[in-house]
Amino acid sequence: MLRIFFGKHPKEIYNTEVYYANQYDKMWVMEPFAKKIIKDIDDSTVIGPDLIENDIFGKFNSTELSAGVKTLLLIYNQPRKIFNISNCGDNCSKYLLEMAENKDITVSLHHLMDFGKSFSVKIINEGKRKVITDPIEYLMLADRYLRSEENEG
Repeated sequence: MLRIFFGKHPKEIYNTEVYYANQYDKMWVMEPFAKKIIKDIDDSTVIGPDLIENDIFGKFNSTELSAGVKTLLLIYNQPRKIFNISNCGDNCSKYLLEMAENKDITVSLHHLMDFGKSFSVKIINEGKRKVITDPIEYLMLADRYLRSEENEG
């Protein structure tokens, strides 16, 4: 289940790009899941360990991937940590849900992410554990928790 904490979680890794640069393993991109998200999100092809190719940028290493792909790779490879997924675009949401099909993943979210019309996530703010499947209820909870964080900051 994808467990979402709206706003700043005390244990979140906020800057996923810096964390990725210091934690990644060059073999991460060799996993089938990694190849799939790199192809879909960054329109790039994995050539080998830490070697990716794109028609526009040529060949590059995985530290040059988009922030969304790097965040997804971190979650995939370090699922017990809490990562800020606000670096991810809406095109990452289906992969977050896919990863969470077989294990619990907890993330922090500082904006409203579009999960489409059919999804199931658990909102964990205020110690509550509420499963949400309705986009309108998700929108209302996101608005409530994100506005309260805005007023505190």
